[in-house]
Amino acid sequence: MLLTITARRSEALATPSDLGFLLHKHPDKVQSFGVYAGTAHVFYPEVGAEACTAAVLLEVDPVALVRGRSGRSDAFALGHYVNDRPYVASSLLAVAMGKVFRSALNGHCVGYEELVQAPLDLTVTLPAVPGEPDLVRRLFTPLGWDVQAEPIAFDATRPQWGAAPLVSLTLTGSVRLTDALSHLYVLLPVLDEVKHYWVGRDEVDKLLRAGDRWLPGHPERNLVAHRYLAGQRDLRESALARLAELDDRTAEIAHDTAASDAALAPRPLVRLRHDAVLEVVRDLAPVSIADVGCGSGSLLGGLLKVQGVARVIGTEVSDIALVKAATRLNVDSMTERQADRLSLLRSSLMYEDERLADLDMAILMEVIEHVDPDRLPAVVRNVFGAMRPRHVVITTPNAEYNVHYPALAAGDFRHPDHRFEWTREQFQSWAHSVAGTHAYQVNFLPVGESDPQVGPPTQMAVFSQSAPVEVSA
Repeated sequence: MLLTITARRSEALATPSDLGFLLHKHPDKVQSFGVYAGTAHVFYPEVGAEACTAAVLLEVDPVALVRGRSGRSDAFALGHYVNDRPYVASSLLAVAMGKVFRSALNGHCVGYEELVQAPLDLTVTLPAVPGEPDLVRRLFTPLGWDVQAEPIAFDATRPQWGAAPLVSLTLTGSVRLTDALSHLYVLLPVLDEVKHYWVGRDEVDKLLRAGDRWLPGHPERNLVAHRYLAGQRDLRESALARLAELDDRTAEIAHDTAASDAALAPRPLVRLRHDAVLEVVRDLAPVSIADVGCGSGSLLGGLLKVQGVARVIGTEVSDIALVKAATRLNVDSMTERQADRLSLLRSSLMYEDERLADLDMAILMEVIEHVDPDRLPAVVRNVFGAMRPRHVVITTPNAEYNVHYPALAAGDFRHPDHRFEWTREQFQSWAHSVAGTHAYQVNFLPVGESDPQVGPPTQMAVFSQSAPVEVSA
């Protein structure tokens, strides 16, 4: 029985190996834990600069599951000894997760509190899960996951036998790790109707504790309660009544305090940056936009929603990033009209690309600081000379603001892949030089709350063409 959780490098998780801190399991070690009916092994098959993968391998002894049980007339039935329990993710795996990832499941990680609360780019894989594809999608899709549930054949050599009641499951999404674990902890027993433990009244409390953040508003909460509690009507009704109270209380709090919460709750810098860029887009009203260096496509979805934008292009040098962007945007399920508005292109900032010519706007959001300084002039020539969009929007970190990050040593950069980080004076000097050379005007905007001494966390330059281009004969 196997589960893998992959965290990819992102703005929230600059160092993917920090997954080890969040899970409280060291990436350089293989650790084993005795659990009900077997042994759980935790190890890391992948630890790199771009991604980190943690795996749980649960070894189950099917004989041990029935050994010692009495009062059952079928105690020696063949099905107890020859079954799929060691291989199919089930309530056994959920119980093992509750033991080996208890702190992560509860959202505890001293020193990494901000990371605990941050959505991470996660991929969860389970080679064999009980349930039909439609049921699996109904359970996980409302929780923000992109769900791939592929049926598994009973026997690949006997296609006439059809599919087994199992799927190979891959979940992809931007989700807090603690939420991802709670989704699995609750929904694996829901999919597995063959519980290996006694379901009593304490299971209602366990269900509500594990699912309190998301279950009250889940469209299938009745089904979840029914199956998690093994169809016991009195337990199900008790759980649903308490879930309804939680849902009502959540709605009441949201209604009464929405205004004050909006004013008081700090927004993540990445969201502030997106909002600031989208505000510029709405003000300048471009019809065609290229998000150059779009990464996993976090901005593209917002651009597609801006009224009047007819064409959106996302470019990256990495095929993996483009695949992630397509997954994030659900490209496969787009209508033909929606798909016609979006293009995901493999392209490098260093080289001219005729597909990016004659656009209204190019956006380089947190891109230039990833370019070696001696190669930056080539990027400028390409963007402002060859592409020459009517507007260019560039954001980059403000190095002066780094004093507000206590964990950042003096002179260090916010991201290990940054080649430089500029002060406001350095950025504005560079931007004025670029604008003067290529006949643009430039304005500067702060992103995030400005400190009177060191300025905002992110700085933005908005370039607009100020003169026609002279074309030589």
